[in-house]
Amino acid sequence: MSMNQTMSSSNTAEVAREAPPLNWRAKLARNPEWFTAALIVVTCVIVASINPRFLQWATLFDLLHSATTTSLFALGTLVVLASGGIDVSFTAIGALTMYAITKAVFAWWPDAPFALILLTGAVGGILLGMINGFLVHRLQAPSLIVTIGTQYLFRGILLTFVGTTFFMNIPHSMDHFGRISLMAYRTADGLDAVLPMSVLALVAGAVLTWWLLNRTMMGRGVYAMGGSAAIAERLGFNLRAIRLFVFGYTGFLAGVAGILHVSINRLANPFDLVGSELDVIAAVILGGARITGGSGTVVGTLLGVALVTLINNVLILVGVPSTWQKVIIGAFILVAGTLFALRRRGG
Repeated sequence: MSMNQTMSSSNTAEVAREAPPLNWRAKLARNPEWFTAALIVVTCVIVASINPRFLQWATLFDLLHSATTTSLFALGTLVVLASGGIDVSFTAIGALTMYAITKAVFAWWPDAPFALILLTGAVGGILLGMINGFLVHRLQAPSLIVTIGTQYLFRGILLTFVGTTFFMNIPHSMDHFGRISLMAYRTADGLDAVLPMSVLALVAGAVLTWWLLNRTMMGRGVYAMGGSAAIAERLGFNLRAIRLFVFGYTGFLAGVAGILHVSINRLANPFDLVGSELDVIAAVILGGARITGGSGTVVGTLLGVALVTLINNVLILVGVPSTWQKVIIGAFILVAGTLFALRRRGG
């Protein structure tokens, strides 16, 4: 071995010995979802210690049932936040598509196959979402302002022109899908615990979103635009196409979530869904996504949804009043925001 190679190896080893280990800030910067996972573990331990009935499959099934619609909304919100935008109209898109399509099918084609109904919901959601993307790009207005406007627009169209009547009877194929279970058993209390088929949509949505964000050029463009729109444009990314994609994709997941919501609950209520926007956005932020864009992961988002779902559905088991749920979620967001700010400052 030559003298230069020996000196190079020696210098490399010396640098490796002198390099300090990653501190907690750096670790949090690389994996912000660890904080959310820790909160989930702590919450589960506390609830299980107070009420041992929490530790049963029925609880997990109920949580997955409750989290399906929220997770699909959250995955769409993740994509928009990663691009540097924000969308608060996704629940209105979900409500409009689910109710309008259910009413149309019930009136004109009661025997329509569920796959066609789901596809129609997805296409309707994409079209409504792309309206948001077009307006944001065309007007060059903040996406929050645009989607507040379209939320009221879609909501007004639903309640004024489509209807306000509850549908207690939904099309047969939707009702049938809502009754299909992946797994079911009877608990010691004599209750039926059911894992619904709709959970597969959650898995499919998570896999698709991960692939789009991490394995496609469009996903790179989403993160690049979230970091800096000007730099992304100089790198050759088409900002118009990215905006149409992120809002269209959010609408796609919202439309699917709306159809699944009707099928799972076997009820078409035009007043459902709207009002849960803050819970969804809170879940994505708790999962490590920055409101300013350029970051966020599918795993972190699902962990955020799991935490919010735990708080909203499980704390009642340990005697925590429902009025405290928002207080706890707000406190978690403040703590998470503080830690994530420290990670950027000291990373």
